[in-house]
Amino acid sequence: MKFNLELKQLIQDRLEREDWMDFSHLSLKPAAVALVVTRKPGSDEPCLLLTRRAVHLKRHAGQYAFPGGKLDPGETIEAAALRECEEEIGLELQETSVLGRLDDFATRSGFCISSRVVWCPHPEMLNPDSREVEKVFSIPFEELRDPEIDERMLKLEDQQTIGFSLLLPSIGHQVFAPTAAILYQFREVVLLGRMTRVHDLEQPRFTWK
Repeated sequence: MKFNLELKQLIQDRLEREDWMDFSHLSLKPAAVALVVTRKPGSDEPCLLLTRRAVHLKRHAGQYAFPGGKLDPGETIEAAALRECEEEIGLELQETSVLGRLDDFATRSGFCISSRVVWCPHPEMLNPDSREVEKVFSIPFEELRDPEIDERMLKLEDQQTIGFSLLLPSIGHQVFAPTAAILYQFREVVLLGRMTRVHDLEQPRFTWK
């Protein structure tokens, strides 16, 4: 699999559905995240960008996440996702870069996360803001496609909840829902071509606040 226009068309084709789960009617705070598809630096290998949030942030400090955040008043999901890309990782992308969406995900903290898949042909534009992002990871598509990727429902030490997680070799650490749930649906729908729902995957308690 290479980062080229054929891949871009494949992603668009697999995202062209009319039955995505939409939770905008619920009494939840709207938020948007961007799943940025780009080229791994120094190669023609496609990858997905994932960030580790700065440890001093008030919410979800140190957690793995996609660029994203709450919507500003009157802002669309697409505009919010692109704005967060620019603010967090320095990517200035146009609305034509948006290839499609995934299911909404209702979080334990009361947010409706709406995901937008975004195409970025110029990864060298990446310029993360250290005030918000500790590090940006490039997760190769081939890693996500691997049937041996470690996916699990993990009982945490506090014994209070079970959380869905993915163990990603490229970062050497587990990523938990909701980020893991969104990432898993991207893998299933976009890379493997099979519709998979993830709204019922549980978050560990530390991600609730």
